[in-house]
Amino acid sequence: MSTITLTPLKKALASLEDAIRQPLDAYTRDSVVQRFEYTFELCWKTAKRFLEADRPLADDSVRGILREAHQRGFISDIDQWFSFHKSRNLVSHTYNEETAREVYADAVKLPKFCAELIRKLESIA
Repeated sequence: MSTITLTPLKKALASLEDAIRQPLDAYTRDSVVQRFEYTFELCWKTAKRFLEADRPLADDSVRGILREAHQRGFISDIDQWFSFHKSRNLVSHTYNEETAREVYADAVKLPKFCAELIRKLESIA
């Protein structure tokens, strides 16, 4: 598994954390939402690569990958990860102020969970 790199995920996490630290206004909110989108994408795609390193996945949908990552101990709070997935889908398919506020509220939670995923993946890399 040593060929799987965590660098892009770590950079995305740092970028999201940086945006979250900025004073909140509409531009910052939109920046956080966009960075949340690509950080979440890198989370599940990186987890998928680790999960597939030893065997093919029975269900390679995002929800299936999250379930398998939970079963293998890569992530702890499956319901929160499902919420991140829902938020990511919301912002990908529609955009309005209310949706942006909802997704922002979820996005600011992602760094803690992403950092946990990175720690778990580093421990097996």
